[in-house]
Amino acid sequence: MLRFLRIRRLAVIDAVEVEFAAGLNVLTGETGAGKSILVEAVGLLLGGRASGDLVRTGEALATIEAVFETAGREMIVRREISASGRSRAFVDGELVTASVLKDQTAGLIELHGQHEHHALLDSSSHLRVLDAFAQSDVLLAPVEAAFHAWRAAAAALAAARALEATRGERLDLASFQLGELDRADPKPDEDEALAATRQVLASADRIRALCEAGYSALYEQDGSALGTLGVVWRHVADLAKIDPAFGPHLDAREAIKAQLEDLAGFLRQYGAKIDASPARLQQVEDRLALIERLKRKYGPGLEAVIARRHALRREVADLQQGGETLTELGAAAAAARETYLAAAGRLSAARRAAVPRFSSRLERHLADLAMERTRFDVRFSGTSLEEGRWSAAGVDEAEFFVSPNPGEEPRPLTRVASGGELSRIMLAIKTLAIRGDGSDGDLSSPGLVFDEVDAGIGGRVADVVGQKLRALGGRVQVLCITHLPQIAAYADAHFHVAKEIVDGRTVVRVERLAPATRVEEIGRMLGGAPMTQAIRASAVEMLALRQYEPEGESESESKPKGESRRPRGAASATGQSRRLR
Repeated sequence: MLRFLRIRRLAVIDAVEVEFAAGLNVLTGETGAGKSILVEAVGLLLGGRASGDLVRTGEALATIEAVFETAGREMIVRREISASGRSRAFVDGELVTASVLKDQTAGLIELHGQHEHHALLDSSSHLRVLDAFAQSDVLLAPVEAAFHAWRAAAAALAAARALEATRGERLDLASFQLGELDRADPKPDEDEALAATRQVLASADRIRALCEAGYSALYEQDGSALGTLGVVWRHVADLAKIDPAFGPHLDAREAIKAQLEDLAGFLRQYGAKIDASPARLQQVEDRLALIERLKRKYGPGLEAVIARRHALRREVADLQQGGETLTELGAAAAAARETYLAAAGRLSAARRAAVPRFSSRLERHLADLAMERTRFDVRFSGTSLEEGRWSAAGVDEAEFFVSPNPGEEPRPLTRVASGGELSRIMLAIKTLAIRGDGSDGDLSSPGLVFDEVDAGIGGRVADVVGQKLRALGGRVQVLCITHLPQIAAYADAHFHVAKEIVDGRTVVRVERLAPATRVEEIGRMLGGAPMTQAIRASAVEMLALRQYEPEGESESESKPKGESRRPRGAASATGQSRRLR
C-alpha cells in the first residue's frame, strides 16, 4: 500500500505531503484543483514517462517521493525530473534505471485513470480478465513453458530441414575450402619467418662479404684477433705472477677463446650455406603470396586462417555425419506440441468452466449498479485457434458479450456499452478480480487508484459504487478521486484538494479532513455555496447513513453486517515522512 507521498515543484504543486490510510481513501475538490496531478505523480513513481513540462514554472527540478509498504517491509521510491527533461529514479536510496524502477514497483499499485475503463474495448484483454477471476496462474504457467519448449523444438526442426536442403552444397563448399587449406598447410607465424628469409636472400652478397671479412679478422689475416689474443694472454700471465688480481681474467681465457672460435666457425658456415639462387628466392616469394591470398580469403591474420581450417574440418565431419536426424527432431517437436496442447487443453477447460460463475457473479454486481437486467456472457472463438495463432496464453480467444436491455441478444461489449456502462462494468470486474473465487484468504493484490470512476453515474448507482469501493478497501488500499458525495461519504480517509494564490503564484493544498470539515466538504459537494443548514443536515445524514464514524465510535457499532472492515486508527506514515526529510 501507499503510505506516504511527497511532491515538490510538480506542475502547479509547490510542496505537498500526504499520509494515506489503509482502506478507502477519497480525494475531492473543485474541478481543476490538481487532484489528477497526484495520480500522475504516483504514475511517475511506477516508471511513467517523465517530461520537463511537468516541472513547475521557474524551477529546475521536480521531485516525487513515496513510502510503499509491501510484504511486511517498506520501500522508499524517489523520482527526480529536471526542467530539461532528464530524470533519475531511486529505490531505497539506490540509483536505478527506468526499466528497473518499473520492475521493482510492479504490483505495488494499479492506476485506473479517467479513461482506463476503455481498456475493456480491446477484446484481447478479456481473456486476461477471465483468467484473473478464475485464478488460472497454476495452469497458465505450464502452458507458457510448454509453448516456448514447443517453439524451440519446432525452430530446431525447421533449421535442420533448411540445413538438409542445402547440406550437399555446403559440404562441397566446405570440403573445397578445407582441401585448399590442407594443401597449403599453413604453420603459426610462418608469414613472419618467410619475410625474414626473403630479407636474407635479398641481401645474400652483402651477408657473404661481411661473414668472410669477420672470419678473416678473427682468424686468417695478419694481426687477426685470435692471434693477437695469444700475445695478450702471455702478458696477463706475467701480470698474474706479480699480482694475483689478474688470475680470474687469465682463467677466463679458454672460454673467451672458445666463444671467438665458435663465432668464427658460424661466420664461415653461414656465409657458405646461403642459397641465393633465383629459384630459392622465387620459392619464398611464391609461398608468401599464397599465404597472403589465404589471409585475404579466410583471415585477416594467419591465426584466423589456421582457426578457419580447424572449423572447416569440424563442419565437414558434421555434414558428413548429418548430426541429429530429421526423424529424431521431428519426434521431439511432435512430443513438445502434444505437451503444449495437453496443458493448453486443461487451461481452456478451466476457463470454460469458470464462465458461468464469472457471468453470474458479474451480473449480480451489475444489478447493484443499476444494470439489473443485464445479461453477460464470455464467448470463445470455436473450439480452439488455428496453430498459427497459438500463444503462451493458450489456444483460446475470448470476447465479452453483453445485453444491457431485456429482449436484446448479447452483442460484443466493444459495440454496445456506453461510457457510463463501461465504467460500471470495469468496477464490477475489478471487484471480481480482487475477490477471485470469493474466498477470504490472503490476497496479494496491489493497491488501486481510481481517477473519476464515477464518470457517467449518479444517484443510487453512485451509492452502490461507494459501497463496492469500500468493500474493495477492506481487502486492498483504494485511492479514489470523485465528485460525488455519495462515494466520498464511504471513505475511511477523506482528503480535500484545493488551489490557492500565494504571492501571485498558484499552489495546491491537500488536507485530510476532520469530522467537522468533512461535513462541510460533503455539503459543498451536495449543494455548493452558500452552505445552508438544510445542506449541512443532509451532509450529516449522508455520513451517518454510510457508517461515518466520529472520534471514539467503535468499529463494531458501525460495520455493516457481513462486511469485512479494516479497524479504524491504522498506523500513519508519520515515521516514514520523517525518514524522507
